[in-house]
Amino acid sequence: MLLLALDTATPAVTVALHDGTSVIASSSQVDARRHGELLLPAVDRVLADAGLKLDAVTGIVVGVGPGPYTGLRVGLMTADTFGLVLGVPVHGLCTLDGLAYAAEVEGPFVVATDARRKEVYWARYADRRTRVSEPAVDRPAEIADAVAGLPAVGAGALLYPDAFPDAREPEHVAAAALASLAAEKLAAGEELEAPRPLYLRRPDAQVPKNYKVVTPK
Repeated sequence: MLLLALDTATPAVTVALHDGTSVIASSSQVDARRHGELLLPAVDRVLADAGLKLDAVTGIVVGVGPGPYTGLRVGLMTADTFGLVLGVPVHGLCTLDGLAYAAEVEGPFVVATDARRKEVYWARYADRRTRVSEPAVDRPAEIADAVAGLPAVGAGALLYPDAFPDAREPEHVAAAALASLAAEKLAAGEELEAPRPLYLRRPDAQVPKNYKVVTPK
């Protein structure tokens, strides 16, 4: 097994290689505006660090969000392209699950990432491997009662301490965690998600009102 994992659903552009036993190379850069520019060089970097070529990869793991529309598409389209070219399966994992897996928290907790517009993408977890609610997008004040008393990890929790008073790192997802979680699930015979994006709201770009299409006669 050689899994190439990547995620662009948060400001982190993150890539990792997992050989079925452990992570053998990884790279993470935080830059919310340069996902498309940074992702492929990061893939090249982790392959070079591992001393491997892309054709050695036997599977792709990609974070499916939730996340902003543009950034999320970069990772998903790249993963789909690699899968098609290499003829290997592409597995999806919820980005929040990757954050949860990396959290050093005992017992129930919450994962919350920054959704912009003063909102968070969030879900509740029974433990690092078990999500107990579907990913959602809400204003922190609207879910304060639902998450009261629970530790919280992620950039969204760190941004809104009034709603998440026990906020902790990690701030962003790491592909190393996604790869490790995927390898664990695959070794146990579990099926992973399809690589379809978790878009929980419409993209920021909208067609202007009263827009007129002008076509030649």
